[in-house]
Amino acid sequence: MPVSKISGIEYEIMYKGAFAMLQVAIPRGRTFMAESDAMVAMSSTLEIDATSKGGITGAIGRMFTGEKLFQQTVKAVNGDGVAFFSPTLPGDVAAIEMDGECEYMMCSDGYFASTEGINMGTQLNGLSSGGVGGVISKGLFSGNGFLVATASGRGTLFISSYGAIDHIDIPQGERFVIDNGHLVAWPSNIMYRVKQASSQGIFASLFSGECLVLEFQGPGRVYFQSRNIASLKGFIRSVVPSR
Repeated sequence: MPVSKISGIEYEIMYKGAFAMLQVAIPRGRTFMAESDAMVAMSSTLEIDATSKGGITGAIGRMFTGEKLFQQTVKAVNGDGVAFFSPTLPGDVAAIEMDGECEYMMCSDGYFASTEGINMGTQLNGLSSGGVGGVISKGLFSGNGFLVATASGRGTLFISSYGAIDHIDIPQGERFVIDNGHLVAWPSNIMYRVKQASSQGIFASLFSGECLVLEFQGPGRVYFQSRNIASLKGFIRSVVPSR
């Protein structure tokens, strides 16, 4: 298995794209964290427990971001072991190597797992790139709410999605547009704003099927997904009769 440059943990993302599963080798005495219900199988040398992410205060904040209240903590107590994890939705898993210099923000259900040294929290959406006005506009119109999940520290962060995950490295000063329903994770220090998809006005945006988008200004690496869970929900509602 490949070895993380930052955390030193061996891992492999299997079946990437549609039905990804994460395999992690956990050395004796080390701990690995994952989203609640993510564990598929593990060595008998490992022990699993449920903990709230960041204590009660942090857990309450994450309830409003759409993240799950608890996470699984897997520890190699009786020796080295291997564990397998899968996300709830059919989709992808990607690894972000965090060196402690940059914090990442994630959309609802973007967090999947992490090594020791990664700290989970919440932040007002848009606070770092627009002050109070940014919080109001991004909270109301970005599709991500007023609070978003954050990850900081040094280690390996694993994110998950509905569909395949890809990323774009936006050069200094250049702009790149991503539909709000396809956004997964982005560095907290990157500038971005909410805008209409069409320059012809709100009605053109509505009829194009793309109403609001996020415009990022580099430098920074932004992760996005190939499918939109909101579109799936809309399709299901259209074909399943309401009671």
